[in-house]
Amino acid sequence: MTMSETLRKSVMNDFENGESFRAIERDSGVLRQSLMKFVRGETSLRLDVADKLAAYYGLELRPAEQSKQKRSK
Repeated sequence: MTMSETLRKSVMNDFENGESFRAIERDSGVLRQSLMKFVRGETSLRLDVADKLAAYYGLELRPAEQSKQKRSK
C-alpha cells in the first residue's frame, strides 16, 4: 500500500466513523478542502501536508528491509 493510500484510508475511516472533515481539519491542521479533494482523488497532498496527516494518525515512513534499487544491483 502506498503512503497516499494509507493516508486516504485513515481519513476515510475517520469520516465513515462519524468524524467530520471540519474536526479532522481542526485536530490535524490540514485544510478541510484539501482533505476532501484528496479523499475524492482529485488532488494529491504536498509533502508538508502529508507529514501533518501522518503525525495526526501516528503513521511513519520507514525504509523497507531491502529497497528495489538494492535488489536490482
